[in-house]
Amino acid sequence: MTTQTPIPVVVNGATGKMGREVVKAVAQAPDMTLIGAIDRNPEYIGKDIGEVVGCGALEVPVLNELESTLCMAAQEKQVGVMVDFTHPKSVYNNVRAAIAYGVRVVVGTTGMTPAQIQELAEFADKASTGCLIIPNFSIGMVLLQQAAIQASQYFDHVEIIELHHNQKADAPSGTAIQTAQMLSELGKIYNPPSVEESEKIPGARGSLTEDGIRIHSIRLPGLIAHQEVIFGAPGQVYTLRHDTSDRSCYMPGVLLSIRKVLQLKSLVYGLEKIL
Repeated sequence: MTTQTPIPVVVNGATGKMGREVVKAVAQAPDMTLIGAIDRNPEYIGKDIGEVVGCGALEVPVLNELESTLCMAAQEKQVGVMVDFTHPKSVYNNVRAAIAYGVRVVVGTTGMTPAQIQELAEFADKASTGCLIIPNFSIGMVLLQQAAIQASQYFDHVEIIELHHNQKADAPSGTAIQTAQMLSELGKIYNPPSVEESEKIPGARGSLTEDGIRIHSIRLPGLIAHQEVIFGAPGQVYTLRHDTSDRSCYMPGVLLSIRKVLQLKSLVYGLEKIL
């Protein structure tokens, strides 16, 4: 009886809030092995990532050397996977570097432009290398989005409110943008105007998509990740809301993505595409 070789995993952004959870989840997964932990925080460079995140020594030091770690991952017997939870300013180059080394990528970092995502899709396709870009790893959020698509067939008025912790760098959130994109696929224009609006303070009505959906972003300490999709019609309001109370809720989706990305040869956007 042969046993399958564990999937080698590199976590980029390993000491961040999401990165720490990914490290712990990968360390506990029987079919995965953590081979690299990348982070720019000088406080943790050289320290054992397992001790940093509180799950016991893993004999994997925190490094600030992405390309050398990707090179190591590319030489593993099993195809390696990089999970990226870094920053909108660096994620594009991180993903491109991983694809260049033949390392599969699971991206949780949001904030890339549509043009950047398209460029990465073309690069991944040419390299026949799997890449998953997942704005939100929560199963609950996938269910909310599916319910919103159903509701949008009956409501013409809808707005999105997303609430996150005040250390989130990009706004609106990738999840809110993805939700609006899903609603736009019906090909309708939302929120037909009833009056001529004027903003006394610019931005008071939030951002506006091409098909008329307003997205409002809230950033406060104490929040993690939350989203409301509010539909309105004469005499009724239909509200869909998803609340995150612990980042562990994302880990089943992250582990599923690590397993699924090995089967891909191109870029796929959205958790719903692999469920």
